[in-house]
Amino acid sequence: SSPAAVVWGLALAALLVLSPAETTRQTRRPNVVLILTDDQDVCLGGMTPLKKTNALIAQMGITFLNAYVPSALCCPSRASILTGKYPHNHHVVNNTLEGNCSSKLWQKIQEPYTFPALLKAMCGYQTFFAGKYLNEYGAEDAGGVGHVPPGWSFWYALEKNSKYYNYTLSVNGKARRHGENYSVDYLTDVLANMSLDFLEYKSNFEPFFMMISTPAPHSPWTAAPQYTNRYQNVSAPRNSNFNIHGKNKHWLIRQAKTPMTNSSIQFLDNAYRKRWQTLLSVDDLVEKLVKKLELNGELDNTYIFYTSDNGFHTGQFSLPIDKRQLYEFDIKVPLLVRGPGIKPNQTNKMLVANIDLGPTILDIAGYDLNKTQMDGMSLLPLLRGDKNVTWRSDFLVEYQGEGYNGSDPTCPGLGPGVTHCFPDCVCEDSYNNTYACVRTLSTSWDLQYCEFDDREVFVEVYNLTADPHQINNIAKTIDQEILEKMNYRLMMLQSCSGATCRTPGVFDPGYRFDPRLMFSNHGVRARRFSTESL
Repeated sequence: SSPAAVVWGLALAALLVLSPAETTRQTRRPNVVLILTDDQDVCLGGMTPLKKTNALIAQMGITFLNAYVPSALCCPSRASILTGKYPHNHHVVNNTLEGNCSSKLWQKIQEPYTFPALLKAMCGYQTFFAGKYLNEYGAEDAGGVGHVPPGWSFWYALEKNSKYYNYTLSVNGKARRHGENYSVDYLTDVLANMSLDFLEYKSNFEPFFMMISTPAPHSPWTAAPQYTNRYQNVSAPRNSNFNIHGKNKHWLIRQAKTPMTNSSIQFLDNAYRKRWQTLLSVDDLVEKLVKKLELNGELDNTYIFYTSDNGFHTGQFSLPIDKRQLYEFDIKVPLLVRGPGIKPNQTNKMLVANIDLGPTILDIAGYDLNKTQMDGMSLLPLLRGDKNVTWRSDFLVEYQGEGYNGSDPTCPGLGPGVTHCFPDCVCEDSYNNTYACVRTLSTSWDLQYCEFDDREVFVEVYNLTADPHQINNIAKTIDQEILEKMNYRLMMLQSCSGATCRTPGVFDPGYRFDPRLMFSNHGVRARRFSTESL
């Protein structure tokens, strides 16, 4: 045969060798990365330190301005992300084993059906987890660190709650102890390095999903040594609900001492600074990750989500620091997304919640959402910029308060039932800090309606158009018909499951209200977080 034919034959052989890989690269399902921070607010400047994250994710994609969590506490919120369900459907009500946080029951009933389990089993994704999982993960009574949840090909999970040094990781079910040497132990950096290793050594024949869950900016707020001197002149924002008495609010808010002591203010300012310092290492992690994806030629086919498990407060209504409350600063979170088909530098005002992350990621993977029991909605139409998308106008917030049977040792005078008390006897939580809210955002209303499950049957209502800092509770002055509709809608949402969680809200054109279906107030509360359902 002629030399030309040989050359042609070699070229053809080379094409045949290349083409399957090239073809799969062109048509391969997208990869997904989910970066989850711990206790990062958006209302009080929590995104300010993340300059690189802003440039690499927000400016290259979409920022959701109204992203919320259905429960302002780590474990219930993380369970909502994993399951796509409201707390009343996944039954994780607080951060304790008794509250179903990483309990044997959770492992048996919910964990096999999380979205990562479906991604791996049904969609052929290789999956990678690194960081804080659920607050009680690794508890001896629930299988210890030997328990690796279904759905993860690579598992590097933190035992228990956020730390930066002196922690144990479950490395695919085997305990690995870390000390306090910055270069090898600082957890945010360890997560970054493990993520880069995964991207270096993973299979190139399957799409991947990564969930990277940082300790920052959760207490104990230990910054990397190079960042401990940053933000020395920064203090917590003195907005209009800072250090004021929460009049007309639930008793737990009213019990906060106003004005706060100087030591409380110093403490919360210091915490605020340190939180920002810890976030600088998260900013570095994001930069390393994006650069590595770019180097691998995978960035254009990868969705990157950045969000937090709940917000935070520093001095609002004279509560020093924590989350758990029903107000915007605790339930609103950052949500940034970049990826294929997302136009750069967009903002979106639709009402979205962390129960939407699972459905969105399964939708990206091509999974039929009708086969799931998830309460959330896929954000993919919003990410793609589809026209005429019908979207929700409300969602449910629910929380079951924690409290000790005995009195809090810090404040014995307050009696039993309170917890998370500060030295000046301001407590951040109690048994009857148990509430449920409808958070509504429609063309005509920006409203929050909340009921407490306590002897007062206390109600709080805020019109956020007129009162964005939620200072004035208008429960006694708002139109009675709106109150009745909201009470009914709340009852509906508290018993919703799957598609019934996505029915029209009070101010939607398709909403139907039948006053004959109204129950007595006591009937409404009978099913609130009933422990039998656990």
